[in-house]
Amino acid sequence: MSAHETSKAIGPSGAPFGPPLSDRGYALLTLLCLGLLLAFRLLALYASKVDLVMDEAQYWTWSRDFDFGYFSKPPLIAWIIRAMSETCGVSEACTRAASPILYTLTSGLLFAVARTLFNARTGFWTAIFFATLPGVSYASALITTDAPLIFLWTLMLLFWVMLVKRQSMGFAILLGLAIGMGLLAKQAMVYAVLCIACHAIVSREARQALLGGRAIVAGLIAIALFSPNIMWNAEHGWPTAKHTGDNMGWRAPYVHPLALAEFIAAQFALFGPILFAVFARASFRHAGRQDDPNKTLLLCFSLPILATLVVQALLSRAHGNWAATAYPAATVFVSAVMLEQGRRVLMAISMALHFLVAAIIGIAPAFARSWTPFEQLQFLRSSIGWDETADAVRKLLSEGAYGAVLVDTRDLTAELLYYMGEAKTPIYVWKRRPEPHHHYEMTRPFVAGTPEPVLLVSLRACRKGIARHFDSVTLLPPVEIPLVRNQTRTLHACALSGFRGADK
Repeated sequence: MSAHETSKAIGPSGAPFGPPLSDRGYALLTLLCLGLLLAFRLLALYASKVDLVMDEAQYWTWSRDFDFGYFSKPPLIAWIIRAMSETCGVSEACTRAASPILYTLTSGLLFAVARTLFNARTGFWTAIFFATLPGVSYASALITTDAPLIFLWTLMLLFWVMLVKRQSMGFAILLGLAIGMGLLAKQAMVYAVLCIACHAIVSREARQALLGGRAIVAGLIAIALFSPNIMWNAEHGWPTAKHTGDNMGWRAPYVHPLALAEFIAAQFALFGPILFAVFARASFRHAGRQDDPNKTLLLCFSLPILATLVVQALLSRAHGNWAATAYPAATVFVSAVMLEQGRRVLMAISMALHFLVAAIIGIAPAFARSWTPFEQLQFLRSSIGWDETADAVRKLLSEGAYGAVLVDTRDLTAELLYYMGEAKTPIYVWKRRPEPHHHYEMTRPFVAGTPEPVLLVSLRACRKGIARHFDSVTLLPPVEIPLVRNQTRTLHACALSGFRGADK
């Protein structure tokens, strides 16, 4: 559908909300709205009273040691956090600040994608819808691998759109760069190959875009950029590949309809119930049609991902955020459909709902320890009290001449490494199996020769499975750490000495 046909389809005014603006007007309005939203989210981060969650603390510890790979993920997230730390210091707000910035930039890129495929009006609504998706609002309050992944995925999508439109070697080079950098962000960038292949199958223009050596050039550039991580994995026994395989969980030929239902429900929650319902209905109606090549392109960059994860959820499990790479193209598609159909009421209700969720997620962390309604939010309670937990460990260390701290879980290790900072007493993790199952089992395993006595700290009672490897075990009084109203975290500790070896 052309821009002229679109204007006729949505009413005499040419826009669902008042008279249309010029392209420049929509661009400036988009910039203003995204800028205000970014300012709100950055201020919310600095007002937040919650600590880093486990994944965030783990990524921060990775950032202390520059490398081309880490146990479960490629290195880009660690590089970004290190850059932010060098820029504004070590703090929860600074560690997280890259996330809202990257999601804002992603929204701006989606404006460019939608404007190229449809018009600036569609670009505006796409950018605002995406920036306020419930999943994006939640992710903007944390720093995860999804932030750089989605930014680079959207950059890849823009370069692919331009490559299809212009058949240019320059855009093939840029496409390869985006894919290569995306692979350094998260393994899910490999979906780009699937999506491009699907588009090439159904579109003659897409097939032509890959000719003339353009596909080879893009592929070689992507592989070259990703090769340092491949070599790192080869040198360390392929931990990332093994972790990814473990996450997939394909261990038995059973189906899991409940896991599938949970995955689909998560999409309604993360993408927004109205937008996801519109997307599901409109994509079903458009699938197999060739009357609008632009919508076909967008569906090729969303439906294959969702279909793959539906199968994954049915066979094992799939976390809701695993579908995040489908959201950029899906948002453009939904925005174009709703504008064409003149869905004013649905757009207004959806936007109001999105802004309400964004406001709650932005404000809640500032009152997480002082206002009862926010105290009960699970995502807040899990990120409270880690600084106090580190203080409790420091106090225990001051009461004895310990040579090392021993921790039995990845979660507690990550939090203590962040909140204890440059502790004089080194922190190690108990390695339960010959093969490491997380980053700290690979980099900080407790071994013979570690200075003793050892202070074992745990969120469970001192485990007999660890204590039996030592000649002397002294239980220490548990420490109650206040979290929110009527809730505490219990820290258990015991003093160990006379390590007999982990295999005895």
